[in-house]
Amino acid sequence: MRPVPTLEELNERGEGFLPGLIGLRFTHAEPGLLRSELTVRPELFAPNGFLHAASVIALADTTCGYGTRILLPEGASGFATIELKSNHLDTSRQGVVTCEARVVHAGRTTQVWDAEVRNEKGDVMALFRCTQAVLYPKG
Repeated sequence: MRPVPTLEELNERGEGFLPGLIGLRFTHAEPGLLRSELTVRPELFAPNGFLHAASVIALADTTCGYGTRILLPEGASGFATIELKSNHLDTSRQGVVTCEARVVHAGRTTQVWDAEVRNEKGDVMALFRCTQAVLYPKG
């Protein structure tokens, strides 16, 4: 297992990439559990005036992905998403949405993560699951 980066390191990692572009911020990190948040703003809306599903997925997928990186086994060089699924139950038009991601399985060749995204009222907006393939150098 790799050392857990500081919140500052996690947040800096996303600068100049999609996590930084959408304004994702990590608020908690430990092996197997990460929390993040995103301030809702019009640029993240769909044309219907509600938070775009892709914005919610970006929050959940990034949070799970950073968790995957922390739990990579010795010798692994990275990971790639095999599958992701998201069920959207509610939405938001203001405030801060939060994400909590937990590892379900952390094996040598795959990891499975679950995440819940909640609006500022605490209502579950989305249930998310992803499966990651653990990658190793060819040789």
